[in-house]
Amino acid sequence: MLVDAVRAFVERELAPHEDAVERDGEVSLALDAEIRAKAQAAGFYAANMPEELGGGGLDAVTMALMERELGRTAFALQYIVHRPSNILRACRGDQVERYLLPTIRGERIECLAMTEPGAGSDLRAMTTRAERHGGGYVINGAKHFISYADRADYAVLFATTGDARITSFLVDRDTPGMTVRRGPDSVSHRGFHHCEIEFKDCEIGADQVLGEEHQGFEVANQWLASTRITVAIQCVGRARRLLDMCLDWAASRKQFGQTIGKFQGVSFKLADMAVEIRAAELLSLNAAWRIDQGTLADEDAAMAKLYASEALGRIADNAVQIFGGMGLMTELPVERLWRDARVERIWDGTSEIQRHIISRALLRPHERG
Repeated sequence: MLVDAVRAFVERELAPHEDAVERDGEVSLALDAEIRAKAQAAGFYAANMPEELGGGGLDAVTMALMERELGRTAFALQYIVHRPSNILRACRGDQVERYLLPTIRGERIECLAMTEPGAGSDLRAMTTRAERHGGGYVINGAKHFISYADRADYAVLFATTGDARITSFLVDRDTPGMTVRRGPDSVSHRGFHHCEIEFKDCEIGADQVLGEEHQGFEVANQWLASTRITVAIQCVGRARRLLDMCLDWAASRKQFGQTIGKFQGVSFKLADMAVEIRAAELLSLNAAWRIDQGTLADEDAAMAKLYASEALGRIADNAVQIFGGMGLMTELPVERLWRDARVERIWDGTSEIQRHIISRALLRPHERG
């Protein structure tokens, strides 16, 4: 029932705006507010957050099914149906009233400020620094590729606090010394903006530490693994949409006196797509189930993210091939889905990082000394 409701919401409230977002590279503030209100009324907003805090209270498997349906449409639109970052569950004391609860209610929006120009995959190389000053901290440094920072009210910032130790902070956007700028435009997920944030003598209080000082990696590892599963299952949603379009096209497009789906060059591609989608979906749902069971290992999320994102790339490329020249025309969404697919192998951990996580887990039991 939930899957049907989310799918209907996507088709009715989100999909009709895809072309405009692609054309304008923007979701207007008015449309943003409209979708946000409708998502709240439908009960989809903050569905991942605990029910006792005002969220939907959905378990990880159910959330994965919801994410799969949301993944079928433009990222800039589905992101408005906000599922706050799970890292906010680390909020304690006054942070709950100041950040967590308003975010669940849709009154505030967060962004994650982690990546730097010189510290992408190598987070220990980050140079943004938070130094003790009086009863708080002074932050200096810069972040880039920070998604949604132009609309966020505060950032979950990761900064070094000495000897390559990382601490996470909650930093309000209007804090003096914090500047947010639009970054370069991306060919993937147009309308979903990536920003640069500069911190120059930005002072915050000690009560804005999220978790414990020097424990930023621990906080991130505890709560952020699920984001890789989200990427994986959304890739499944987009791959399903591509397959659906390819099936309709192959069953109606005629060449040499018959529909192209009767040629093995096309039909075998369709079969391969279906197999890869099934495998990616099962990997993703299994990882989500492991979250619910409390048995998720890093390699489980890594496997799902690696396979699903790379499968989507292959499926999108085959979709363009099946559609031929029309697959590259902006008249159809195939070329957009093809472009959008490319970033999935990069953000939330590159394919190389996922392979590193998986291989490290495989080798660890065999290492000696």
